[in-house]
Amino acid sequence: MLEIGDKAPIFSLPDQNKEKVSLEDFKGKWIILYFYPKDNTSGWTKEAVDFTERLEAFNERNAVIIGISPDSPDKHKNFMEKYNLKIILLCDENKEVMKKYNVYRLKKMYGKESMGVVRTTFLINPECNISYVWNNVKVRQKRKKNGETYEIIHAEQVLEKLKQSNWKIKFTWKKLEFMIK
Repeated sequence: MLEIGDKAPIFSLPDQNKEKVSLEDFKGKWIILYFYPKDNTSGWTKEAVDFTERLEAFNERNAVIIGISPDSPDKHKNFMEKYNLKIILLCDENKEVMKKYNVYRLKKMYGKESMGVVRTTFLINPECNISYVWNNVKVRQKRKKNGETYEIIHAEQVLEKLKQSNWKIKFTWKKLEFMIK
Protein backbone atom coordinates (compact mmCIF):
# COMPACT_ATOMS: atom_id res chain seq x y z
CA MET A 1 0.00 0.00 0.00
CA LEU A 2 1.40 3.40 -0.96
CA GLU A 3 1.58 5.94 1.84
CA ILE A 4 2.29 9.63 2.29
CA GLY A 5 5.99 10.27 1.69
CA ASP A 6 6.45 7.30 -0.67
CA LYS A 7 7.89 7.86 -4.13
CA ALA A 8 5.08 7.75 -6.69
CA PRO A 9 5.52 4.81 -9.07
CA ILE A 10 6.67 6.02 -12.48
CA PHE A 11 4.62 5.06 -15.53
CA SER A 12 3.93 5.79 -19.20
CA LEU A 13 0.44 5.29 -20.60
CA PRO A 14 -1.41 6.31 -23.79
CA ASP A 15 -3.81 9.25 -23.73
CA GLN A 16 -6.97 9.68 -25.83
CA ASN A 17 -4.77 10.32 -28.91
CA LYS A 18 -2.71 7.16 -28.29
CA GLU A 19 0.33 9.30 -27.38
CA LYS A 20 2.46 8.17 -24.44
CA VAL A 21 2.31 10.35 -21.35
CA SER A 22 4.70 9.73 -18.46
CA LEU A 23 4.51 10.79 -14.85
CA GLU A 24 8.05 12.12 -15.23
CA ASP A 25 6.77 14.57 -17.89
CA PHE A 26 5.30 16.57 -15.00
CA LYS A 27 8.23 16.58 -12.58
CA GLY A 28 8.36 20.01 -10.94
CA LYS A 29 4.54 20.25 -10.90
CA TRP A 30 1.94 19.11 -8.43
CA ILE A 31 0.05 16.12 -9.82
CA ILE A 32 -3.50 15.17 -8.98
CA LEU A 33 -3.69 11.53 -10.04
CA TYR A 34 -7.07 9.89 -9.77
CA PHE A 35 -8.16 6.39 -10.65
CA TYR A 36 -11.71 5.55 -11.65
CA PRO A 37 -13.48 2.47 -13.07
CA LYS A 38 -15.11 3.65 -16.29
CA ASP A 39 -15.92 6.64 -18.51
CA ASN A 40 -19.51 7.86 -18.87
CA THR A 41 -20.75 6.72 -15.47
CA SER A 42 -22.69 9.35 -13.55
CA GLY A 43 -20.28 9.77 -10.62
CA TRP A 44 -17.08 9.78 -12.63
CA THR A 45 -18.49 12.08 -15.27
CA LYS A 46 -19.24 14.53 -12.42
CA GLU A 47 -15.69 14.16 -11.11
CA ALA A 48 -14.10 14.85 -14.51
CA VAL A 49 -16.40 17.84 -15.03
CA ASP A 50 -15.72 19.11 -11.47
CA PHE A 51 -11.95 18.97 -12.07
CA THR A 52 -12.32 20.65 -15.48
CA GLU A 53 -14.43 23.46 -13.97
CA ARG A 54 -11.67 24.14 -11.41
CA LEU A 55 -8.77 23.68 -13.81
CA GLU A 56 -7.73 27.34 -13.71
CA ALA A 57 -7.40 27.24 -9.91
CA PHE A 58 -5.28 24.08 -10.17
CA ASN A 59 -3.14 25.65 -12.93
CA GLU A 60 -2.53 28.71 -10.71
CA ARG A 61 -1.00 26.32 -8.19
CA ASN A 62 1.27 24.64 -10.75
CA ALA A 63 -0.83 21.47 -10.77
CA VAL A 64 -1.89 19.05 -13.47
CA ILE A 65 -4.87 16.68 -13.25
CA ILE A 66 -4.57 13.15 -14.60
CA GLY A 67 -7.35 10.56 -14.56
CA ILE A 68 -6.65 6.89 -15.25
CA SER A 69 -9.16 4.16 -16.07
CA PRO A 70 -9.05 0.85 -17.95
CA ASP A 71 -10.93 2.43 -20.88
CA SER A 72 -9.46 2.53 -24.39
CA PRO A 73 -8.09 5.68 -26.06
CA ASP A 74 -11.18 5.84 -28.30
CA LYS A 75 -13.53 5.71 -25.30
CA HIS A 76 -11.52 8.46 -23.58
CA LYS A 77 -11.60 10.60 -26.73
CA ASN A 78 -15.40 10.29 -27.02
CA PHE A 79 -15.82 10.96 -23.28
CA MET A 80 -13.62 14.07 -23.44
CA GLU A 81 -15.42 15.45 -26.50
CA LYS A 82 -18.89 14.71 -25.11
CA TYR A 83 -18.24 16.68 -21.90
CA ASN A 84 -15.62 19.15 -23.18
CA LEU A 85 -13.09 17.89 -20.64
CA LYS A 86 -9.75 19.71 -20.38
CA ILE A 87 -7.95 17.34 -18.02
CA ILE A 88 -5.61 14.51 -19.01
CA LEU A 89 -7.12 11.03 -19.24
CA LEU A 90 -4.86 8.01 -19.59
CA CYS A 91 -5.61 4.43 -20.56
CA ASP A 92 -4.51 1.50 -18.40
CA GLU A 93 -6.24 -1.30 -20.27
CA ASN A 94 -3.92 -3.95 -18.77
CA LYS A 95 -4.31 -2.43 -15.28
CA GLU A 96 -0.53 -2.50 -14.74
CA VAL A 97 -0.33 1.04 -13.31
CA MET A 98 -3.45 0.44 -11.23
CA LYS A 99 -1.72 -2.57 -9.69
CA LYS A 100 1.45 -0.50 -8.99
CA TYR A 101 -0.72 2.03 -7.12
CA ASN A 102 -2.69 -0.79 -5.46
CA VAL A 103 -6.04 0.53 -6.68
CA TYR A 104 -7.00 -2.59 -8.67
CA ARG A 105 -7.96 -5.05 -5.99
CA LEU A 106 -10.69 -7.17 -4.49
CA LYS A 107 -13.87 -5.21 -3.84
CA LYS A 108 -17.07 -6.14 -2.06
CA MET A 109 -20.38 -4.83 -3.32
CA TYR A 110 -23.84 -6.07 -2.38
CA GLY A 111 -22.29 -9.14 -0.75
CA LYS A 112 -20.31 -10.15 -3.85
CA GLU A 113 -16.55 -10.04 -4.26
CA SER A 114 -14.82 -9.15 -7.52
CA MET A 115 -11.67 -7.49 -8.75
CA GLY A 116 -12.08 -3.84 -9.70
CA VAL A 117 -10.79 -0.30 -9.54
CA VAL A 118 -11.02 1.24 -6.08
CA ARG A 119 -11.70 4.94 -6.57
CA THR A 120 -8.58 6.67 -5.29
CA THR A 121 -6.93 10.09 -5.67
CA PHE A 122 -3.25 10.83 -5.02
CA LEU A 123 -1.75 14.28 -4.51
CA ILE A 124 1.85 14.03 -5.72
CA ASN A 125 4.33 16.82 -4.96
CA PRO A 126 6.80 18.34 -7.46
CA GLU A 127 9.49 15.86 -6.35
CA CYS A 128 7.14 12.95 -7.24
CA ASN A 129 6.44 11.98 -3.63
CA ILE A 130 2.93 11.20 -2.44
CA SER A 131 1.64 14.07 -0.30
CA TYR A 132 -1.90 12.87 0.34
CA VAL A 133 -4.21 9.96 -0.52
CA TRP A 134 -8.01 9.79 -0.70
CA ASN A 135 -9.26 6.18 -0.66
CA ASN A 136 -12.73 5.00 -1.65
CA VAL A 137 -13.54 8.42 -3.09
CA LYS A 138 -17.09 9.66 -3.14
CA VAL A 139 -17.35 12.34 -5.83
CA ARG A 140 -20.12 14.21 -4.05
CA GLN A 141 -21.49 13.71 -0.57
CA LYS A 142 -24.54 15.27 1.03
CA ARG A 143 -24.17 16.25 4.68
CA LYS A 144 -26.35 17.99 7.24
CA LYS A 145 -25.21 20.49 9.80
CA ASN A 146 -27.55 22.48 12.04
CA GLY A 147 -30.49 21.36 9.90
CA GLU A 148 -28.84 22.64 6.70
CA THR A 149 -27.92 20.27 3.87
CA TYR A 150 -24.69 20.93 2.05
CA GLU A 151 -22.58 19.08 -0.49
CA ILE A 152 -18.94 18.07 -0.27
CA ILE A 153 -17.32 18.01 -3.69
CA HIS A 154 -14.18 15.87 -3.99
CA ALA A 155 -12.47 18.23 -6.49
CA GLU A 156 -12.82 21.05 -3.93
CA GLN A 157 -11.32 18.86 -1.19
CA VAL A 158 -8.33 18.16 -3.44
CA LEU A 159 -7.93 21.84 -4.30
CA GLU A 160 -8.05 22.80 -0.62
CA LYS A 161 -5.39 20.22 0.27
CA LEU A 162 -3.24 21.53 -2.62
CA LYS A 163 -3.59 25.08 -1.28
CA GLN A 164 -2.47 23.91 2.17
CA SER A 165 0.48 22.02 0.67
CA ASN A 166 1.55 25.00 -1.46
CA TRP A 167 1.37 27.26 1.59
CA LYS A 168 3.59 24.92 3.61
CA ILE A 169 6.24 24.91 0.90
CA LYS A 170 6.12 28.70 0.52
CA PHE A 171 6.26 29.15 4.30
CA THR A 172 9.21 26.76 4.60
CA TRP A 173 11.04 28.56 1.78
CA LYS A 174 10.43 31.99 3.35
CA LYS A 175 11.61 30.65 6.70
CA LEU A 176 14.81 29.32 5.07
CA GLU A 177 15.39 32.63 3.26
CA PHE A 178 15.02 34.46 6.58
CA MET A 179 17.42 32.08 8.32
CA ILE A 180 20.04 32.51 5.57
CA LYS A 181 19.91 36.32 5.79
